[in-house]
Amino acid sequence: MAKKIRVLITDDHRVVREGLSAILDTKEEIEIVGEASDGGEAVEKARELLPDVIVMDVSMPGMNGVEATRIIKKELPQIGIIALTMYDDQRYIFDLVRAGATGYLFKDSDSTEILAAIRAVSKGESLIHPSVASKILAEFTLLAEGKGKRKSSLEHDLTEREITVLRLVADGKTNKEIANVLDLSEKTIKNHVRNIFHKLHVYDRTQAAILAIRKGIIELEPYP
Repeated sequence: MAKKIRVLITDDHRVVREGLSAILDTKEEIEIVGEASDGGEAVEKARELLPDVIVMDVSMPGMNGVEATRIIKKELPQIGIIALTMYDDQRYIFDLVRAGATGYLFKDSDSTEILAAIRAVSKGESLIHPSVASKILAEFTLLAEGKGKRKSSLEHDLTEREITVLRLVADGKTNKEIANVLDLSEKTIKNHVRNIFHKLHVYDRTQAAILAIRKGIIELEPYP
C-alpha cells in the first residue's frame, strides 16, 4: 500500500478546518495528522507532527501564514506548504513565494484543485493558481529591472532556442501558441519545455519562469 500524504490544516476558522478535513478524509491517499488555529500553533505542530504538506491560511490573528511559512521552511524545508486564502493580493502572493510556499490556492477552489495541489506539493512540485501566476511574474520582473540588466548568475546549458521558448512560457503562452509563433510543431515545443525543466531542475512552467527572471536568464517587458 502506498504511503499516505500526511497533511496539517491551519486556519483560524474552525468551520474551514472541519470542512477541509471532511473533504480530504474521503481520499485514501490523504491522512489528516492535525489542525492548527494560527501561525504559531502551525509552527509547533509542524515540529511535532512532521507532516508532508501544510495547508496554510494567510490572514490569521497573532502570527500570520507568511511568517509561519518562513519559519517552517527554514527549520523543516522538506515540508510542502500550500497557501489558502480569500485575498487576491499581490503583496501576499509575493511574500508567500519568497517565504517558501510552493502552492497557492483560493478558498473557493474546488476539492479537485486542492487535492491536486497536495499531491503536487508532496512530490516537491508547485501548483499556483493561474490567476495569480502573472502577478508573481510581474513582481519578479520589476525586482530584476530594479537591479538593472545583468548577466545570468545561474549556470545553465540552455540553447538559444530553449531560451526563446522559455521567454514565451514566461509570457504566459501555451505550447500551441509558442508553436505558432516559432513555426514549429507542438510536439517539438513540448520537448523543448521538458528539456528546460530538466536543465533548470524545476517541475512546472511557473517555477521555470520565476527562476529564469530572478536569475536574469530572460527579461520581460515591464507590466503597465
